[in-house]
Amino acid sequence: MSGPNLFFSTPVWTSKLDNYEETNEKIYTYIKSLQAQDNKGVIRSNVKGWHSQDFNLKERNVVDFINMISPKINQLLNDMDWDIKNQFVKISSMWSIINTGGASNARHHHGNSDISAAYYVRAPINCGDIVFYDPRPAPVFSHPRTNKPNSLNAMVNSITPVEGGLVLFPSYLDHSVNENFSNEERIVISFNINLVLKRN
Repeated sequence: MSGPNLFFSTPVWTSKLDNYEETNEKIYTYIKSLQAQDNKGVIRSNVKGWHSQDFNLKERNVVDFINMISPKINQLLNDMDWDIKNQFVKISSMWSIINTGGASNARHHHGNSDISAAYYVRAPINCGDIVFYDPRPAPVFSHPRTNKPNSLNAMVNSITPVEGGLVLFPSYLDHSVNENFSNEERIVISFNINLVLKRN
């Protein structure tokens, strides 16, 4: 008997970008300048942490960052085999979150988007994993007891951030961020991508 077919799987793409250090330092400077201008930030899913206003997507350091991650986005589009001849691929919003010691992010998802992302500018040890939750209502409602979690039965999965690491996932996927137990800043850039039909 062969293994099971994985119907209706939920893809989450993880990668570590090459030669990210220089771009990271530039975008770090941009993020810290935003924090200096607006120390309160905004409240979304952040618990104690600082959440920036949306980035200016035309700012030079932001453009450089987008250019750095674009090959990974293109790989995702290719994996999904989405029609990009008849749809625009658009980053609709981008922002940063700085979690210092004790900060976290409550469970949430990104509505009205297709793909969402987390990119790690600073990721000290024990700064808080990103946690994903099974989006299917049926197994969440009722499931047998398991011996240990695996790729078939787990209802929660987490990814430990690393600097230069990029996580891409469907925007409907609920996620949270565990508490930062380090004494250093955990700095993430999040963004949403939409595919919009072209008009003839």
